[in-house]
Amino acid sequence: MSRPWTPDPGVGRLARRTVLAGGAGLAGLGVLAACGAPTTRLVTPTAPVVGVVERARLHTGRTVTSQLSATPGRVDLGGPVVDTWSFGTVPGPTIRARAGDRLVVDLSNGLPTPTTVHWHGIALRNDMDGVPDMTQAPVAPNTSFRYDFTVPDPGTYFFHPHVGVQLDRGLYGVLVVDDPAEPGAYDHEWVVVLDDWIDGTGRTPDQVLASLRAATGSGMGATGGMGGMGMGGGGMGGESMTSPLLGGAGDIAYPYYLVNGRVPAAPVTLTGRPGQRVRVRLVNAASDTAFRVAVGGHQLSLTHADGFPVVPVTGDAVLLGMGERVDVMLNLGDGAFPLVASAEGKQGQGMAVVRTSTGPVPTPQVRPEELDGRVLTVADLTPAEPAAMPVGRVDRTHDVVLGGSMSGYEWTINGRTFDHERPLDVRQGERVRLRLKNATMMFHPMHLHGHTFAVVDAAGRPGVRKDTVIVAQMRTVTVDLDATNPGQWMTHCHNAYHGEAGMMTTLSYRT
Repeated sequence: MSRPWTPDPGVGRLARRTVLAGGAGLAGLGVLAACGAPTTRLVTPTAPVVGVVERARLHTGRTVTSQLSATPGRVDLGGPVVDTWSFGTVPGPTIRARAGDRLVVDLSNGLPTPTTVHWHGIALRNDMDGVPDMTQAPVAPNTSFRYDFTVPDPGTYFFHPHVGVQLDRGLYGVLVVDDPAEPGAYDHEWVVVLDDWIDGTGRTPDQVLASLRAATGSGMGATGGMGGMGMGGGGMGGESMTSPLLGGAGDIAYPYYLVNGRVPAAPVTLTGRPGQRVRVRLVNAASDTAFRVAVGGHQLSLTHADGFPVVPVTGDAVLLGMGERVDVMLNLGDGAFPLVASAEGKQGQGMAVVRTSTGPVPTPQVRPEELDGRVLTVADLTPAEPAAMPVGRVDRTHDVVLGGSMSGYEWTINGRTFDHERPLDVRQGERVRLRLKNATMMFHPMHLHGHTFAVVDAAGRPGVRKDTVIVAQMRTVTVDLDATNPGQWMTHCHNAYHGEAGMMTTLSYRT
């Protein structure tokens, strides 16, 4: 979804047009004096206060530079060779910085269509957020754009386009922001990126979206979920995709599930020694698939969620929705062990190998018993003291009702698709509560740009800090955020197809 770009902060108005590219819609929101409402103005991405907040962030005085070139090309997934779009490799390059560094990244667009880069999870300045026609003009083919911002918080993040369903190609990479004060009590670090893959296998993501939109008459109502419309391999299949943890498990049965860009028959390998400690940074870059992740013969100690520290908790496996990240610690055993990312509620999995001694490579179909053990979810997490949000009075509450229909493939927030949205108004300095109410039989990983929020616990207190949280079918998740990063911020389902089909809105700062 996109709208024409008008960067004039004095006007604070963006004209609305049709849904095209996963951007944003702010039509008619500049001045609300009409209809008898009090006069308010948008805080636009180029408003002076955005620069004021940026300059107030902690700066190390160090600048990290990088370059990204988005191009079409052929990629080897470890046997299957596909034509796709990528930043040269799948995943793209890992960018590293320290908290407080200035990050300067030059994007060159060699694609046949506009693109952007969104810095997922980073509380950055609004005009660098990468949402076309909301925070920047889309980057046209054969042009470039410079992203220039401070990275304020340490953690595991990633970057990807925010145009249409480009995320479901190979256009993503990881951004690691180090904490200079962290003790680093581990021997290895391993960045592990999970993905579901269909591009170049007979369909493009745009063709998949068109097929979903054309699949009318399925009998699904306004609160319907997916009930067996498999898309992997090119046709409409009969696979029933449901999860005991999430409910409806996705809309697409993908032909491949990848770990670090490889199919299970050609896995990547981490090599270490028995007894060593490994920090694994897990990123779910998939578009339609949650993953249940386990390492055979090992337990996981989960230490960070969406970049922020938690009280370490031990489990056998962890559930990751699209857009979520966790850091886990492994104490390596002796042998060759599979890291398996099982596509939750679907058929298939990704795999990598952890090797500390000789032994055969685990088979691609291996299923560690840990996958059926204690599965860690957001309900098991408690924020570590530095990440805890102080208890405070809630100044403003918004209900965010998630709805949708498989008939015509339309997904909504508060009964509206994005091109007809009613933004969630906030003002600088407020404590804002969002009640995320899922009225569908599908799960939705809800992501808020430019902020972290605290998931409110059963006692009404702010809990674990995140920027993406799964809202399971017919469930409600309540989150609190502090409105301290002015601008216009996308709030949406991180199922790329649900978002593009309308399940997006705007957290809209006003004066």
